[in-house]
Amino acid sequence: MLRVGLIGYGYWGTNLFRNLSLSPRFDIVAVADQSEKRRAAVQPLLPNGRVTPLASEVTDDPDIAVVFIATPISSHFEIARNAIRSGKHVFVEKPMCATAAEAEELVYIADRQGVVLMIDHTYLFTNAVQYISETIRSGEIGRLCYYDSSRINLGLFQPDVNVLWDLAPHDLSILDHLLAEQPIGVAASGYCHVNRHLPDMAYLTLHYPSNVVAHLNLSWMSPVKVRRIAFGGTSKMMVWDDLNREEKIKIYNSGIQFQPEDRRAVIIPDYRIGDIYSPRIPDREALVGVMEHLAHVIAGKESSIMDGARGLRIVRILEKAQKVLDEELEATRAVGQHS
Repeated sequence: MLRVGLIGYGYWGTNLFRNLSLSPRFDIVAVADQSEKRRAAVQPLLPNGRVTPLASEVTDDPDIAVVFIATPISSHFEIARNAIRSGKHVFVEKPMCATAAEAEELVYIADRQGVVLMIDHTYLFTNAVQYISETIRSGEIGRLCYYDSSRINLGLFQPDVNVLWDLAPHDLSILDHLLAEQPIGVAASGYCHVNRHLPDMAYLTLHYPSNVVAHLNLSWMSPVKVRRIAFGGTSKMMVWDDLNREEKIKIYNSGIQFQPEDRRAVIIPDYRIGDIYSPRIPDREALVGVMEHLAHVIAGKESSIMDGARGLRIVRILEKAQKVLDEELEATRAVGQHS
């Protein structure tokens, strides 16, 4: 078993702790959290382990092989760098870092140290995403044309990141996995209703070399929680509703057909409406697959599908989108000051 240290016992850290405790591949020996309340909560669950307020007691411990990081994004770089320099494998919550420069450095030193650096892109291990990936790659829906995502809910408002950095990494990791290409165009708009410096609503549009367009609707200001993605293909279309436990995925044998150009004066489409199919998707917690994958990657049995290079690509997209948001918000404030 691999001896593990967990840094951060907040919302996501408790999920990691629970899955690590159930995994036969990992042994939690230390937990670090700055909150006295959280340390008191985890101590009874780790009677033979160490609970500490200091991250350094985990990153510097020679008996720990893997460090899990579930702390605010601003702390990811320093903690991960210290762990990697100590020769430890690192698993870090998304997004990987606050800047692409930080992410680049982590990728470089992890490669130099010969350790595994993995980013917690958990959605890649949902049975739904794995089914969607296989379906798209099989050609069943034809050529993928668009990806349209609604990822909205009321809160949780984050004190250190905006809605783009909080929610978009889920979609960006799925897109990176499906397309294996970087966008050539990024458009973004955002709106601040609670904190004037942190957008709580954002719309992100990505244009890819393969002519795929992806649109992301991200919000902490919705009265309802929605986790729905539509995948449009030239032959069929799919909708993934992550909150629908009975019919998570629906495949529509629907599309648009055009007459050959030499037979039409005006582009008049024929709409094809066919059957709807909902495959049975087994319900398994994605983190179970994540833990198995990490253990196999460390053992050299698998190649990582959520490594540091992929995490870096996503941070680069976030930086580009953030630059557009900043420019837009600055222009909006300037207009408001002169009106």
